Amino acid sequence: MLLALLAVLLAATAPAWAADHAVTVAPGGALSFSPSSLTINQGDTVTFTYAGGDMPHNAVSDTAGVFSSGKAISGAWKYTTPAFNTAGTFGYSCTPHKSLGMTGSIVVQGDSTPTFSIVPGITGSWYLPAQSGHGFNVEVLPNNGMLAFWYVYDNAGNNLWLVGQGTYSGDTATLTMQSGSGGLFPPNFDKSKIVRTDWGTLTLKFSDCNTATAQWSPIMPGYTSGSMDLVRLSGVSGLACP
Repeated sequence: MLLALLAVLLAATAPAWAADHAVTVAPGGALSFSPSSLTINQGDTVTFTYAGGDMPHNAVSDTAGVFSSGKAISGAWKYTTPAFNTAGTFGYSCTPHKSLGMTGSIVVQGDSTPTFSIVPGITGSWYLPAQSGHGFNVEVLPNNGMLAFWYVYDNAGNNLWLVGQGTYSGDTATLTMQSGSGGLFPPNFDKSKIVRTDWGTLTLKFSDCNTATAQWSPIMPGYTSGSMDLVRLSGVSGLACP
């Protein structure tokens, strides 16, 4: 399953965009945005996704003209903001449910030169020692590309392998993650049975050759946004860092 998914991802051209960040609208029917607070960089965008339901929702900036998904609707919708080119904090809300606390904020960080830049020597395994048992395998690719696997578990305790590809700039990489299902153990493997599902976005920010931070924003229902610190577990012989 993983190899087949990897082959498809590597065959695709890595997108050359500034980072896009995912926000889920009314996850599980809650009157909220997930994550409700998001920190991004200048030039980044934010994509709001609503799976649809009985209640109409939208996402509108408190500052007129910054962004608006339009009229609140109950059907499924997806909206990507214009690029945030100005540093600052931008509040937003769902128009019909603002008084009920359905609000959020986007913090746009100003331009800065990172003190560390990603190099091929970043390739290796990364994890949080306090949560040993799941972790990331990171591969730095040509043309500012990055591939990452997150070996983790789903909400029922089953193995969940997430694989993603994206681009990096400076010390930060942003990847679109997918999960796979439907594959069978060899010799019964059939690549035509595999189903690939977009899971969300993973952002990896490296402080140096041995420490990093992972931040994730799921779009798949049932999962919550979060972040954790990482340290290097292993590297590749012959790849120097920095």
